[in-house]
Amino acid sequence: MPALRHLPLLTILMACTVAAESATDALRLNRFDDPFVQLTQGLDGCPPAEGPLLTLKEANAEAHQRAERGNSCWAAGRCRFSSSFAYDKEIMERVQKAVAADGRFGKTTVWALGQRRWIWLKGCVNSEAEAAALVQLIGSIDDVQAVLNQLTTDPHASPPYRTAD
Repeated sequence: MPALRHLPLLTILMACTVAAESATDALRLNRFDDPFVQLTQGLDGCPPAEGPLLTLKEANAEAHQRAERGNSCWAAGRCRFSSSFAYDKEIMERVQKAVAADGRFGKTTVWALGQRRWIWLKGCVNSEAEAAALVQLIGSIDDVQAVLNQLTTDPHASPPYRTAD
C-alpha cells in the first residue's frame, strides 16, 4: 500500500508531461532547418516575412512529401546529392554573397527562403524592374532550380507572403 500514496503525485506529473509535450508540439518552429535569411534591409516599413515555421502536426504532414520531392531529382539523375534539400544552405550562402556583391539592391528589404533548390523572395522593392533584376541574379546562381517572386512594390499593401507579425 505504500506505493498508492504516491499515485496522486504520479498522476500530476504525468498530466504535466502531457501538457508540456502538447505545448511543444504546438510551437511553430523551423522544424526542417530550411535556410531563411534577410538579404537586404534598406526600405522602411516593409512587413517582415515569416520564416518556414511549422507545428509538429504540420511538419509530420509535410514530411513524406518533402522526402519524395527531395529525392526525385537524385532518382532522375539530375542531382549530385541524394536530396535536393541538401543543397539549400550552400545555395543560400551564394545568394547572400551575390546580392551583397551586386550592389543594386541596397534600397530594398528582402528575405529569402531556400527549399529543394528553390528560392522564395519575400519583401519590398522599389519597382517591378528591380524585382525582375533580383530574380534574374538569383536564378543565375549554380544549383538554383527556381526563383519564386513574392516581392511587392507597395510596403503598405497586403504582402503576397505570410508575415511575422
